Order: sequence, then structure tokens, then C-alpha cells
Amino acid sequence: MKLRALLRFSVRASLLALNLMSVSALAESAVWKVSKGEDYLYLGGTAHLLPESAFPLPVEFEFAYQQTDMLILETTIPDPADKQFQQTMLMAFRYQDDTSLEQLLSAEVYQSLRQYFAGFGIPIEQLNAFRPGFITIQLTVLAAMQANMAGMGVDHYFAAKAADDGKETAYLEELVFQLQLLASLGEGYEDDFIRTQLDQITQFEQLFKATLIAWRSGNLAKLDELIIKPTQALYPQVYQAMFVQRHQNWLPKIEQLFGNSQREFVLIGVGHLAGDDSLLALLAKAGYHIEQINLNEGESNVKSHSH
Repeated sequence: MKLRALLRFSVRASLLALNLMSVSALAESAVWKVSKGEDYLYLGGTAHLLPESAFPLPVEFEFAYQQTDMLILETTIPDPADKQFQQTMLMAFRYQDDTSLEQLLSAEVYQSLRQYFAGFGIPIEQLNAFRPGFITIQLTVLAAMQANMAGMGVDHYFAAKAADDGKETAYLEELVFQLQLLASLGEGYEDDFIRTQLDQITQFEQLFKATLIAWRSGNLAKLDELIIKPTQALYPQVYQAMFVQRHQNWLPKIEQLFGNSQREFVLIGVGHLAGDDSLLALLAKAGYHIEQINLNEGESNVKSHSH
């Protein structure tokens, strides 16, 4: 397999990497109503990659989409076949000097990486000039493809739907920012980072399936256990950059959506809604009323949550 053949999957996988660093018939959902007085918006937690079997999506997503005038996503979702974007992505992740993975990794970890990619027909030499963040994305891409889970995610689905419907769409952050964030992963501790990623990728399918179950039912406690706590424990600096700082950046942007005549549907990775530092927790602390949406037999049952 050629490296460039992976790039069309890497767009969605790069989003997934931001959330995977480490149900019953009456289940609730990963959609919340955030209100202040009479004004409100809907906030949905997404899975950036989904198997085809995950569709149709939980009805609460379609409900929120239909009830709103504007879609807000984390960032733009470029066409994976866009050669200019592919070049931008490669430039962001490629070392701009003579630095190589082989220089930064121990012989043991480099050999393990070589063996893993060789199993997919990818020579390690094709990857030697790339940063650990790019390696993480490719590991995720290959594991998702192997598990038949590399399909369109929630954000991609609604971005396409909004485009077809002519619905206004806006974004919380620039795509270049996300690429730079991913490119910084593992800097200064490359060997430990890649070693951990190789260890974790063997559990990808099990972890991803558990995460999908928790996502579908909006089980924040389980998502905290699967995503947030492991990231905090393994990579506190990554947790700060990927979660804490971004949530603090997003909060004022979400608050600016109140006080207008529009209704918005905000979609972010579901990992950003779990844990003590989550966006939901920040909104609750800022005085917003948070309610988890559960549609039962066509009626909206709304359950309040305190954070």
C-alpha cells in the first residue's frame, strides 16, 4: 500500500486521533440542550469515524439538526481527494530538516514500527521523515480500515447534509490549527510516545467499539473512563493541549451564539463532553442549563444533569 493511498482516510482519522489518545432501548443520547433563559442551542458529541452499521444515527441528532438554523463544527472537513490539502497536511507533518524517526526512536521501537507497517505493505522508509503525530494518524487509519470502521463520521455526515440543504455552517477553529496540534504530538518524548501508540493500537477495535457504545447512549462516565482518564494519566501535556485549552478557547465562541435570532447545532468530538474539564462542565459553571436529550416514541424527554 502506498502512503498517499492512506491520505484520503487521514482527514477523518486525524479528527479521531484528537479523541482516542489512549445501551439500552431507552438509552439517552449524545445530544444536549444548552440554554440560558429562553435562548438555547443543541450540542452534540460526534464520532469522527463510524462503521456503516452505525447508521442511521440516533434520532436525537436529526431532531437537533431539523430544529436549528445553523451548523457549527470543530473545523472544516476538506475533500480527502484535494491534492492541495494533502500537500498542506504532508508539509505540516514532515520534518523540515534532516531529522528522521530512525534518529529519534530506539532501535527496538523503530523495528517494531517497521514490522507493523510492513504487515500492510508500507516500507518504514516512506514514513521516516514524518513526525510522531503523523505516525499516530496512519496507525489509526490502518487499524480502522482493518476493523471495517473507516466510514463517514457524524460531523462529515452533517457537513454534507448542510451543504445539500444550504444551511449556514461555521467553525470553532481553523483546520491548520488542528494539523499543527497533531504535528506537535510526541515532541520531545518520541520513543515513549510511539511505543505506547503501538501497544494501544492492538486494542483499537475493542476500545473503538466500547467508545461507540458509550457515544451512542451519551454515557459520559464511560467516555471519561475510556478517553479522558487514560489521556490524563499517560500524557498530561497532551490532555492540556487537546482538551483543556481547546475547551477554554471554545467557551467564549459558544457563548457568542446566544442572544441572536438563530438556533445553532454545535457538533464536537464526544470526548470533549466528558470529564471535569469538559465543555459541558465549563458551560454549567458559566451558568448555562444543561439537559441531555432523549427522544422516546416521538416525544422529547429531557433529563437535567449537574456538573
